[in-house]
Amino acid sequence: MTAAPPTAGELFGHPRALSYLFATEMWERFSFYGMRALLVLYMIKYLLKPEHVGDVLGLAIFRGALETVFGPLDLQPLASQIYGFYTGLVYLTPLLGGLLADRVLGQRRTVILGSTLMAIGHFMMAFEPLFLLALIVLILGNGAFKPNISTQVGALYPPGDRRRDRAFSIFYVGINLGAFLAPLVCGTLGEEFGWHFGFAAAGVGMTAGLIIYLFATSALPKDAFAKRESAIIDKSAWQSIAALLLLFPPVSLFWATYEQQGNTIVLWADTFTDRHFFGGEIPVTWFQAFNPFMIFAFTPFIIAFWRWQGRREPSTVSKMAIGLLLNALAYMILVAAAWIGDGGKSSWLWLFTYFVVITVGELYVSPTSLSLVTKVAPASLLSMMMGVWLATSFIGNFLAGYLGTFWSTLGQAAFFLMLATISAAAGLAIVLLNRKLRAVLQD
Repeated sequence: MTAAPPTAGELFGHPRALSYLFATEMWERFSFYGMRALLVLYMIKYLLKPEHVGDVLGLAIFRGALETVFGPLDLQPLASQIYGFYTGLVYLTPLLGGLLADRVLGQRRTVILGSTLMAIGHFMMAFEPLFLLALIVLILGNGAFKPNISTQVGALYPPGDRRRDRAFSIFYVGINLGAFLAPLVCGTLGEEFGWHFGFAAAGVGMTAGLIIYLFATSALPKDAFAKRESAIIDKSAWQSIAALLLLFPPVSLFWATYEQQGNTIVLWADTFTDRHFFGGEIPVTWFQAFNPFMIFAFTPFIIAFWRWQGRREPSTVSKMAIGLLLNALAYMILVAAAWIGDGGKSSWLWLFTYFVVITVGELYVSPTSLSLVTKVAPASLLSMMMGVWLATSFIGNFLAGYLGTFWSTLGQAAFFLMLATISAAAGLAIVLLNRKLRAVLQD
């Protein structure tokens, strides 16, 4: 993959444009996670109640379609299914957004289009009748934004530049800084002052990200689609694409279990967690800030640990297997919490420990896999391949919604054990594929 050299110098050893992309992604993630922190609680505690559910345009038709496939849905399973469809489609539309950028608009204009749609969608969430339409607008906006902001990070560095992996880890801190602030701001506004205030705050955040990106346009890499006619995809590139696709199913299962954080983990925190802390009580939405805070707290230590390992540092594929196994361990911690609690409330420290372990697992899977895609995908298909890779989260989030429907029928310990088993099986699958994949990916 070729790279456009930065035009505005460097900052802390990286192209200055990285800081602009960092800030844009931070505000986009602020808007996404702010809305996500409220979504299930908003539906269960307000929108899907009998006195409000009839106000939502198209919801009766959508519910009927879901029940045709899944059978009758009570309030909690319906909320989980809507959550799963939304968060899943958010990661399917990047495939279309990548094609749009590669073939028609270029990365920069597609990011601007996506940012604008998402800002509009978040403000629409403040109006109950527009709930489903707002979700559609947000899904389309994210599809345009997500693959093209990530590929621009990779385009800042020439082939073989060792700073690329570190750049994606820095970029990932931006993602999680926004995700950390979002539940504290949007969640508090939504829970304490009204759901619509929380959604409006998410819209303000996305608008801030759009303004930053527009300001930074001249410093960003040039769009790569102008070179498409001369691009050649050789046999090794196709082999690399095939290797990425082999990693697709186990990584999808990682997201299916990981993404319970915004779904059933919210319900666990609300109903089965003793949230008392120094005479007060931790708000439910604040638990959604634990993971992103730990991301930017742990990232420097993880990077330093990999550097200390030197030649013993695991390959990207091995890191992904480790991450999945850590993800399984995180859910085993909640199995223990549920077993000890025996239907009552468990200390919030169990949930805190869960977030510690799942966060380290995420750092071994997510940023490293994004870097891997920018390394091995051919330039002529880069944005599209990033969209394909982000579709692991589409499958994962769709499955997360489906798995969440078992929350009401299984005991909590059995539910968490199911998630741990799925994640462990996916990790072992990568272990079995590791040698062949490393040879193809030259990782």
